[in-house]
Order: sequence, then structure tokens, then C-alpha cells
Amino acid sequence: MGSPDDSAADSGSDAGGDNRAMTFAAQELRLISALVLLLAIGLFLALPFVLSIGAVVFLPLVSAIILTILLSPLADWLAGWGVPNFLASLLSLVAFLLVLSLALTAVLSPAISLYDQLPAMIERVGQHFSQLRGGFDWLTRLNDQVVAIVGSEEGREVVLASPSFLQELAFATPTVLLEVLLTFMLAFFMIEARIRLRHRLLLQRAAVDSSLKAARVLREVQDRVAAYILTVGVINLGVGVIVGTGAWLMGMEAPVMWGGLAALLNFLPYIGPLLMTALVALFGLGTAETPLLGLVPAAAYLGLHTVEANVVTPSVLGARFTMNPVLILLALSYFSWIWGVTGALLSVPLLLALTALVDHLGKPNLIGFLFGEPLFPTNVLNLSERD
Repeated sequence: MGSPDDSAADSGSDAGGDNRAMTFAAQELRLISALVLLLAIGLFLALPFVLSIGAVVFLPLVSAIILTILLSPLADWLAGWGVPNFLASLLSLVAFLLVLSLALTAVLSPAISLYDQLPAMIERVGQHFSQLRGGFDWLTRLNDQVVAIVGSEEGREVVLASPSFLQELAFATPTVLLEVLLTFMLAFFMIEARIRLRHRLLLQRAAVDSSLKAARVLREVQDRVAAYILTVGVINLGVGVIVGTGAWLMGMEAPVMWGGLAALLNFLPYIGPLLMTALVALFGLGTAETPLLGLVPAAAYLGLHTVEANVVTPSVLGARFTMNPVLILLALSYFSWIWGVTGALLSVPLLLALTALVDHLGKPNLIGFLFGEPLFPTNVLNLSERD
């Protein structure tokens, strides 16, 4: 039989070996985490170029996925009333197209008629600014004296010919029509296949836990995106009604157009309301007798947007949809850079889908990882936590 000292030495060596194994495993995990992080950063930087070059394929696909998430509850509701799946999918897509067509018709028809008045409005705006500039003639005289003292070299102006607006529109129309057609075709087939997709995600998993996790992720993504778009759509509809009513009370032309434009532009965070304010200010200054009266509609809309953005929308959406404004601006600039206006419209739904996925998969601890902490808060080396 061995002595007690030998047993203590053996247990100490075993403990030392376990500690070394755990240390080696932690270092290996940290190395793998660093490689994954570097790969994610590289993918994030390279993805815009890939998505931009292949916009004809990727933009309809992403748009169709968002439409599928939005319209699947309507198709499920129709199917619950006994409507066949194929017909329910088609009716949900047709209902969306009807609403979109009515909104665009309410905005575009009066806008085309007002477009002819744009030169006269710009001229009146110039007159208003000329009147305001009259009080600062001393700055103009000072500038003339500085130019006379310093002198200026006259150069030849080179004007490069560029395609006209109609030419650019003619070149872009076939591509836009192809993308729109492909988007709605993909959306229809995705909506129609939603039941089979759920069956594959939920029932064809090797473990019950993975099936439940897939079900939770799928439901969370659909609930967040669909609820956000529908809720914001109702809020924007109310904003459009208020703006249209206010435009009618102020005697502005085409109040329905202004209401519809306010509702549509409000889907663009930050940029949409700023653009709406600029348009209302341009129209007001271009039609009013004095600059002060011309700025009244823009000031009224700005006040309405302040109340809506800071009081109504946060109280209705609640903490579930509250996102960091920095993330919203980053997503807006990121997807706008890739896909333009369509990317700006898709930025917030895509951000919601990504945040829902991250909430279930785990948020990476990027700052802590730089100081030696694990990349994810859950310690994957702990067998009890894995089990």
C-alpha cells in the first residue's frame, strides 16, 4: 500500500494536470474566438461590395424576406378561415400591392401637377432671400473690396456633358422593373412555402432542444419585424392624417399628397422627417407672401414630428423595440450605401431581425474580449452550463 504522502502527491499532480488542461482549453478558445471575430469584421467590410455588385439578386431576395415576414401573419389568418394556402398567400400579396398602389397614387398624382409650378416657387424663394439679403449689403460691399485687393484670376470653365434625367430614367427602368418583379415573385413563393419551412425547421432537427430554439428564434424574428412595421405603419398613418388635415386647414394645395408624403417619409428614420421639413419649407416659401408665413407649415410639421418621435412612438412601441440611435444611424448609412433608398427602408427591419438573432445566440462581449474576458458571456468550458 502507498503512503499518504504518495496519495497527496498523486492528487496534486492530477489537479495540476487538470488546471493545465483547462488553461490550454481557455487559450485555444480565445484563439478561436479571435479568428471568428477577425472573420466577422472582414465579412462586415467586404459584404457591402458583394451586395452592391449583386444588387439585382440580393436586393430582391432581402426585400422578399422582409415581405414574407410581414405578410405571413395575414396569410395564416386567411388560412385559419379555410382559405387554401396558395390562395391565402396570393391574397395577402395582392392586399399589400393594393395598399402600396393607393399610397403612391395619392402622392404621385398631385406631385406631378405641382412639379410644373416648381420654377415659379424657386423664383419666389429667391425673391424672399433677396429681400433678406438687402439688410446685409455691407457684407457684399466688404466682399467686393476684398476681391479688388486680392485680385482674381479668370479661368476657362469646362462643362462636362451628362445624361439628362429622362435618359437616366430610361436606362434605370428595365433594371427596376426586373427587381420589382423578382421581389414579388420571390415573396409569393416564400409566403406559400412558409408552412413547409416551419415543418423543416421544427420537426427535422436531431434534438428537441434545437427544435425549440429554432422555433423561438423564428417566432421572435417574425414577431419583432412584423409588429414593428405594422405599429409604425399605424403611427405613420395617423401622422399622415394630421398633416393632411393641417395642410387643408392652411389652404395648401393637394393636402392628400402632403399627408401621404409625410406618412411614407416617416418610415425613413431621421432622414425622412428632415426631407419632409425641407419640402414643406420650400413649398411654403414658394407660395407665401412673406418668409415668416412661408415657414409656418414647416414649423408646424417639425413640432408634430417632435411630439411623435419623442412621446407617441416610444410609448406605443415600448422597450421591446427601443434601439440605440447610433445603431439605427449605422444601419441606415450602411444599407443606404449598398442599396440606396430601398436599403434605407429595409435598414430598420433588418436591424430588428439581426438583434433578435443576437439576443438568442448571445451578444458578443467585444470590449471585454480586448481585456482578456470571453467573447460570449456564457462559459462554454463549464460542462454544467452546457448540459
